[in-house]
Amino acid sequence: MRACVLTATGDTDNLKLEQRPDLHAGPGEAVVRINAAALNHRDVWIRKGQYAGIKVPIVLGSDGAGMVSEIGDGVDASWAGRDVVIDPSLGWGADDRAQGPAFNILGLPHDGTYAEMVTVPAANLHPKPQHLSWEEAAALPLASVTAYRAVVTRARVQPGEVVLVTGIGGGVATTALLIAKQLGARVYVTSGSDAKIQKAEALGASGGVNHRKDDWPKTLIALIGTRPDVVIDSAGGETFNKALDVLKPGGRLASYGATTGAVHNLEVRRIFWKQLSILGSTMGTPDDFAAMLELYETTKLRPVIDRVFPLEQAGDAHIRMEAGDQFGKIILKM
Repeated sequence: MRACVLTATGDTDNLKLEQRPDLHAGPGEAVVRINAAALNHRDVWIRKGQYAGIKVPIVLGSDGAGMVSEIGDGVDASWAGRDVVIDPSLGWGADDRAQGPAFNILGLPHDGTYAEMVTVPAANLHPKPQHLSWEEAAALPLASVTAYRAVVTRARVQPGEVVLVTGIGGGVATTALLIAKQLGARVYVTSGSDAKIQKAEALGASGGVNHRKDDWPKTLIALIGTRPDVVIDSAGGETFNKALDVLKPGGRLASYGATTGAVHNLEVRRIFWKQLSILGSTMGTPDDFAAMLELYETTKLRPVIDRVFPLEQAGDAHIRMEAGDQFGKIILKM
């Protein structure tokens, strides 16, 4: 099989296309022949050496969709030959409230989906939604389960509520917009790009503000005519403080990332005086993943695809993600 292997941390030149022996399933496992995989910021951070527990060589990639080509002992025979999407959350644990100490994500420490084959626990297999292409199915796993848990499980967004999604354009933020809209919320966005705001409006956002211009919380409140009930945030940093400012009293902030770094001079007073709920969210449980797929299946939602690269151009795909120009998911096709 062909695999794109990270041989050392650093530049994209360290992503090497290699021939490796075909994989075989152990007890409780399945081998999936990958048709398409997707990038996540996690892959870029690992490649650059900015992630905990890095080991090389490693096949990156948390997201993948393909066909089950082999099953191991103890696996239901009905999985053989089926088209599947892989849940990348490995070893969540028994408590739905938070992942356990054995939790890890496909693509580190275990070889991931930047390859023509991957081995995963059979418990992490899910039928591919039939209305989605291979590229669309591959776009779902990490981004959609993260967005689903943040929007539905943690923030519990309700019909008619006003939701702000910060940093629109990335895979999770774009999916959060789609899911919140599907729930009947009125959704607004922030971005440093007017073009991305326009694309979000084409997807159903009610409007957006450029966080590089003016005082965006003030501009947003004027645009909405009120304050948001919920903020879905991946930025952290100064955006986190401004989200506390913009939320209405009793509002909820669901945080699933900190792409702009630590929060300095945290305005704790705003949290207690405004009776805000701060909700941390990472990935999702097996139930979250199944419910997310059911939402896509029943509503015929489709994820947003930015660009599709062949596997041998994984380095170019990383460069596009690192530049921050994408809107939606970046895909690798085998």
